[in-house]
Parts: sequence; C-alpha cells; structure tokens
Amino acid sequence: MSSFAGNVFLVTAPSGAGKSSLVNAMIARDPALKLSVSYTTRPPRDGEVNGKDYWFVSREQFEQMRDNHGFLEWALVHDNYYGTPRAPIEEALANGQDVILEIDWQGAHQIRGKLPSVTGIFILPPSLEALEQRLRARGTDSDQVIAKRLAVAASEIAHAPEFEYVIINQDFGEALRQFEQIVAASRLRYARQSHAYSNLFKSFGL
Repeated sequence: MSSFAGNVFLVTAPSGAGKSSLVNAMIARDPALKLSVSYTTRPPRDGEVNGKDYWFVSREQFEQMRDNHGFLEWALVHDNYYGTPRAPIEEALANGQDVILEIDWQGAHQIRGKLPSVTGIFILPPSLEALEQRLRARGTDSDQVIAKRLAVAASEIAHAPEFEYVIINQDFGEALRQFEQIVAASRLRYARQSHAYSNLFKSFGL
C-alpha cells in the first residue's frame, strides 16, 4: 500500500472548525484532488445528491460490501452505517491521484492501519470560545445541542497529536494557504516524484 503514487489526506476537525469549507475551497483550487464519497444507509436529506454527498445504499448492500472487505473503514452511528470505499481510493492512488478524506479521528485510525503512507491534517478552531460562537451563528442548534457538540469537540481535539499537521483556522485565507503548502510538500515525496518522472529516475538507475 505504501508504494502508491498518490497521496491520501485525512482531514479531521471538531464540528464548527471549518473543515468542510476548507476542503471544498481546496478542491475548487486544485482539480487534481479527489474527494472520497462515503457510503451510508441513512436516507438522503433535502438537497443531498447520490454520488456527490454520499452513496445511499440499503443496509443489506452495505453489509455485503463490508463482508467483502469493500471498506477501508466503517462505523455504525445512530443506527446507520457509514463507510469509506476501498476500490475507488486504491484506483485513484495507483494512478497518481491525490485523495482527500473528511473523516473523524476513529476512522482515520482505522485507515492508517490499511494505508500507511497517509498525511493527517487536524483543523483546530482558534479557541473553544470561538468554536461556540461559530456553532451559535449557524442558528440551527439548541443550547443543549451546542453544549453537547462542545463536549464532543474537546474529546476530539485530544486526538490532534495523532496527526502530522495542525492548521489553526483563525483566518480562512491563511488556513487555506497552509493547506496548499501541505499538499505541495506531499507531492514532492519520493514515491510521487518517481511515479511522475519514471523515465528520469530510471536514467539515474533509481
């Protein structure tokens, strides 16, 4: 697995830290990046598109994929399955394409055991107070839900040391620039360069 030419970027953050906004902006700037689309057994919400937001499948279909080792990681959350498909990611990596996975720390831990050469990026808010302000600004959650999200966030943040890079999303433009720097540096790794310039490397006897 570690010989794949492409890079896997595991992007993790507590709710409200701006993970999805950063990932979407990064993909808009860099078409060479592919966002992994997860499978789920939960019904689609209003406006969600099959194949874009998730692949929506039945419980039986999901369990069959799981039993056939079709997922790099999977979890049962609130009585619904969620999973990261193996085949499209391995195909992209073999072709030298970079893949972004928006994922929680538990899923990231599972994937590290199957794809050793991954780059973990943890997105931090500038403070828990700022995180609370962002959650309240959404205007969608009650005080009780926000308090629960903040408690979960503190638990998630404790896993930040498990990741290679940390971006503090205080200024969105600066956070995006740092994201770009991580991607650029990863593309200079030996496995990626030797794949992109195979004839040159062969001429050097490498």
